Order: sequence, then structure tokens, then C-alpha cells
Amino acid sequence: MDVRNYETVFILTPVLNEGQVQETVEKFSQVLKENSADLISTEAWGLRKLAYPIQKKSTGYYFTLTYNGSGNIVDVLELAFRRDERVIRFLTTVLDKHAVTYNERRRNGEMNQPKAPQEAAAQ
Repeated sequence: MDVRNYETVFILTPVLNEGQVQETVEKFSQVLKENSADLISTEAWGLRKLAYPIQKKSTGYYFTLTYNGSGNIVDVLELAFRRDERVIRFLTTVLDKHAVTYNERRRNGEMNQPKAPQEAAAQ
């Protein structure tokens, strides 16, 4: 089967304490590992305000999982999201080669760097 790159953003309910949040993220990471997906990165965006209320909540803990997988890995992960009442929303996207390159550069800290003096003087 063809291996694809995926990115999943999910929002957890704000009533969880820090330990429960970490436990939930670890649970979903384990679901990926059990189904032979290669977990590239896990990013915590923290507690953020939602654009509109969801389940009468106005904030949520945002997380991003970036991974490689084949077959029905997305179906398995999204089924785990639907079964867990701590997840408010989730969205999975397939990453093309440009998005993969962008994510690598962002993780390595190459984005939003001040321009080098030579580049700034040339403009």
C-alpha cells in the first residue's frame, strides 16, 4: 500500500487537568503506533479560545499529530476520536510534498527568523 503523510488537529475539552490531557494525547499516539503508523511529531498548542461554542464550551486544548501511515490508519484514529468523549473536534488532512517540507522547516525553527544582514541590505 501507499504510505501517505497526514496531519490531525484535535481539540480536547477544557475541564481536564494537565495529567488527563497528557494521558489522552498518549492514548492517541499509542493508537497510531499499534496500527504501524510512524508518528513524526506531536505539538501542543495549549488552551485556546474557540471561534464559536462547541458543546457549551468556549475554550479547548489544541493538539496536532503529524504521522505517516498506509491503509485505513485515518479511519482507526478517527474512530478512537469519536469514541472518546474528551475530544470536542478533530480534523485530518493529507499532506502533499510542499506541506511536508514546510512542516519540517517549521519544526526545525527555520520559519519566522529575522533576515540576515546581507539580505536586508540588498532590499
